[in-house]
Amino acid sequence: MAKVAFLGLGVMGYPMAGHLRAAGHDVTVYNRTAAKADAWVAQHGGAMAATPRQAVAGCDLVMCCVGNDDDLRSVVTGDDGALAGLGTGAIFVDHTTVSAIVTRELAALGAQQGVAWVDAPVSGGQAGAENGQLAIMCGGEQAAYDAAVPVMNAYAKATDRFGDVGAGQLTKMVNQVCIAGLVQAVSEGLFFAMKAGLDAKKVAGLVSQGAGGSWQLANRADTMVDNHFEHGFAVDWMRKDLGIALEQGKEMGLSLPVTAIVDQFYAEVQQLGGGRWDTSSLIQRFRKMHGEDI
Repeated sequence: MAKVAFLGLGVMGYPMAGHLRAAGHDVTVYNRTAAKADAWVAQHGGAMAATPRQAVAGCDLVMCCVGNDDDLRSVVTGDDGALAGLGTGAIFVDHTTVSAIVTRELAALGAQQGVAWVDAPVSGGQAGAENGQLAIMCGGEQAAYDAAVPVMNAYAKATDRFGDVGAGQLTKMVNQVCIAGLVQAVSEGLFFAMKAGLDAKKVAGLVSQGAGGSWQLANRADTMVDNHFEHGFAVDWMRKDLGIALEQGKEMGLSLPVTAIVDQFYAEVQQLGGGRWDTSSLIQRFRKMHGEDI
């Protein structure tokens, strides 16, 4: 069992930290909104701290899951940041989806004081976090990764290392690029089925068993048909992730045309008021275009 700090108790971090506690780890949590940390301690036990620095004091491992590059910098750097409270030999495991640039920047700061960094963005959404069934894509030194895996296993379905620091974030970009194209295709297919007078849920059930199957079709078809999107991974966050992937592609001299188009489609969903809707809400564009209620 390890002494662990968990920084960030959003829709992903809250259950992930809970799984660590249930696995028997000594967990201290920090959240920018202290009431959320109070609620977590009331539910799971453990302890909370007023700053990241206080949360990580004496910890072997620090897990972090916040919103974006700026949020990550704010909990890592500064007088009250995590690095100010960590000693040599500690490992910082970042589950936030951020740019490879900020990952390498903060990993270099950590290395100056003997803190190892593992970038470990996750896939599986809120349900995956709640059920302890996340796929975790990692970058960092092999020894740091090996030390972190037994702890991450509390909420992981699958974990792998893809290279040095930054490789985990690059792999997550691949994940988001694939999801974007899949959700658009599922949206088009389901709307086609509905307009053709077919039972779209029944169609999805059979198509899911063949070459057209995907996680998105199997897990989101029913709610897409039912016009229900108050769940899952928010469009606002998906646009953040796709922006990171598109910028990385530009730096690499790559064209990502489908990703760029779907990113703009998500911008249209935001304009419909769907910034907090699940990413499967791409189908709402079709409903809007055809004068249907959304």
